[in-house]
Formats: sequence, C-alpha cells, structure tokens
Amino acid sequence: MLDAQEIAHRFLDKKLQVHPEVVRHILEQDEPDAMIDRIIATVPQDAIVVSAKHIPGVKPVRDGMRFHVDPAVEVVTGSAGTSGAVNGTEDYLHYFRHRYAKLGGMIRGRVGAMPIEGLSKSTRYRQEECTVIGMVVDVKTTTNGHRIAEIEDATGTITVLFRKDRPVFSDAERIIHDEVIGVKGKLSMDGKLFFAELLYRPDIRIDNAPFRSTDPGKAVFISDTHVGSDTFLEGSWNKFADWLSDSDYSYLLIAGDLVDGIGIYPGQDAELRIKNIYEQYDAFGAMMKDLPSRMKIIISPGNHDVVRGAEPQPVLPEQFTKKFPDNCVLVENPALVRLQGVRVLMYHGRSIDDMIGLIPGASYEHSGLMMEEMLIRRHLAPAYGRRTPIAAGRTDRLIIDPLPEILHTGHVHIKGITQYRGVLGINAGTWQSQTKFQKQMNVNPTPALAVAVDLQTLVPETFSFA
Repeated sequence: MLDAQEIAHRFLDKKLQVHPEVVRHILEQDEPDAMIDRIIATVPQDAIVVSAKHIPGVKPVRDGMRFHVDPAVEVVTGSAGTSGAVNGTEDYLHYFRHRYAKLGGMIRGRVGAMPIEGLSKSTRYRQEECTVIGMVVDVKTTTNGHRIAEIEDATGTITVLFRKDRPVFSDAERIIHDEVIGVKGKLSMDGKLFFAELLYRPDIRIDNAPFRSTDPGKAVFISDTHVGSDTFLEGSWNKFADWLSDSDYSYLLIAGDLVDGIGIYPGQDAELRIKNIYEQYDAFGAMMKDLPSRMKIIISPGNHDVVRGAEPQPVLPEQFTKKFPDNCVLVENPALVRLQGVRVLMYHGRSIDDMIGLIPGASYEHSGLMMEEMLIRRHLAPAYGRRTPIAAGRTDRLIIDPLPEILHTGHVHIKGITQYRGVLGINAGTWQSQTKFQKQMNVNPTPALAVAVDLQTLVPETFSFA
C-alpha cells in the first residue's frame, strides 16, 4: 500500500509537485498506482503543482439545486420554533444514531465498509485489508506514543491502533471524541486490535463547486458586538454604521453575542456599562435602527445572549426584541440561510473552545483552521459533553448538510478567514476591546472588523474601523 511520501516522490520524479488534497484522493482509491499514472499522463506540460483540476474525471459538482426566491433572504433551517425542547436523556439514542447514519453514509459513499461485529466475530478477515466505519467512543495516546481509538457502530465496538511510525498517525492525532470516522487496515490474528493504515472522515468532495449569485448583491459579516460591556467600541461602531450608509451592501449577518448579558461570568457586573438585560437589547435595537433600512439584517444568538446555553439555541424571545427594526430577520444558532441562492451557515462557534483543547497545535489565533476542522468532520460540534452544551434531539442539527458556500462563526474574538474545498470560512472578530479575563488568558482580540463578500464572486474583503 502506497503512503503519502511515496506518492509525492512519484510526482517529483516527473518534476511535479502535488497538492495534499490530491495525495489524499489518491490514497482513497482502490488502485492508487493506476490513478497516479493517469494523472501524470494527462497533466499539462506547463503545470508545476498538480491540483484537483488535474485529476481525470473530476469535474466541479455543486451540492444541490438552487432556485431564485423572493424575498432574496430565505431561512432554510433555524427559523423560529425549530430548535425544540430539551427532553432529558430520552432522545440521546436517536441523536447519536442519526449522527452515525448521516456522517457514516458520507464516508460510505467513497469506500465500502463492513459491520464491526462481522469483522470481529469471523476469523475469515484476520490479516486481510478491509474498512470499518464507527463513532469514536474513546481515544488516547499509549505510553509508547501510539494512538488508540475505540470506535463503535450499530453492531459492536473495536479497538483501533494507529502506530506512530505509520503515515496515518498524523491524521490520528486529530481524532476527537464522538466524531465519525472510517478506518482501513487489518485485524490482528487474535482479533483484539485493528491496525490502521488509512483514516477517512466525512469531509467535502474534492470536486465541490460553490454556487455564485447571478444577480448583484453584497453581504457583510460580523459577530460579538457585546453591547452593554464597558469595552464595547461605540466609536468604531459609529464609523461602521456611517460606512454602511454610504455603501451598496444588501445584507448584514451577525453571528451571536449581540449583548454582553448578565451573570455570564463571575464579576461581570463590574464590567458592564448597561446593567439591565432589557436595556442592553434596547440599545442593540437602536443601533440596528440607525443602519440603512434597505439592508436585511440576519441575527443569530450566542452564549452571552438571553436564550438557553444548549445548542441548537432558539431565536431571541420577543420580549427582548421589541425595539428591533422590521428589516431584522431572527434565526437560531445554528441556522442555514440563503442570500440570492448562496448558502450561509451561521454558527456562533462555541465548540471552537473544545476543539482547541482536543486538537494538537490548535489555537485561538487560527480560528480559520478550526472552521476547516468542522468542515472536514461535517459537524459544528463533534465532541459531546464538554464545554459546549448540546440539546440532544431526535436528529442532530449540528451536522453540516447541505454544504454551505460560506461558514460564518464568531465567539473567539479573533479574525480568521479560510477557503476549504469550495467553502469560505469567515470569523470577523469582535466589537469589544480586550477584557480583563482575556488579558489574563493572553487572548488578543482583533476588534472593529467587518468582512464583506460579493455574492457573485464569493471573494472576501476585510475592513477595519478601529
């Protein structure tokens, strides 16, 4: 079986470099040698780096049909009243079965797999290469530095060993609890260990093509205004409001933490300029009224807002939004909206805290990479039962399906922009200067930024109002 280094050398022998995504695609093929030969035979003579467009038979494919709708803003998922109640533990079984079936199906679309029970109970498959798909129950590093994961499907569980001397180990280091993975490898002779050689995740197809609007339209993305805090940057916001008034932007999307809230953390009261929660939302509403009425303003909540902490979070209650203007569209967290056909997945991003603690090398300074990790796993909050509270319903609404053109997050207060397989990830930072808590944690926010996107090109542009 070829590994990534051997594939890279095969291309280097032909004086070609190869993109890591192409290497991954080749590794997942049943006949990788033949795939390499086909690519080399068809790559243009002037090519230097082999990318996805050079793979024979790979053509851009759009995820789903789009229709022009009126009005131009359409809430696909996350409209008011869809989050549902928290029903204790009775829905957990349905929740995780739905997650496994949905994400496992994405992997199964690329690779054939067998049930875990069938593999572990039969001696027929000992030392034969095969693939299993399961949800990660537990993962840890051994005293010898290897990685061990216990995964389960509907039929049973199996222990998978990722050896540190194998190329798959770099992928295994990023395994986190409760994500769904596929593993190709061989079962040990005693049937107790599955030796991994390749790891699959739900991921985005290498040929994914984003939809672009056929009509002119531009959107602005921000989050974490934290109105009511004594660190809210009112002067910068006023500059931003004046800029919007002089612009031709059609949409403003705000991904949570509209206000600073009350009692969110110890000692918060001493750091509030507005100490009444109703007055905080009234002040936010007044800010929205000052913006151009021609704009549609799409608003989702975050963990500082006056809704339940468990995700999915419902829309803001009506008693707090009475002073919001009529051009505001209230959605849940998360929510999928369409702007002139362009899908935008709004998610406040609280799970980034968990992912940073679980993925080696992850940091708040690189929030764009955390959005990529969500997209690779096709899930907004894979790790269950950690800092991100999740309300387990009969279906898992945090699965990323269908694919958006834009993933819009916040929470970390640090700007991050990424492009991953046709999806644009945006985290625009915050409108709050560094708090005392952030100073203690050595978190340096990037405040007073807005990211604008032309819906016909999907090219982002960052503007500063600091």
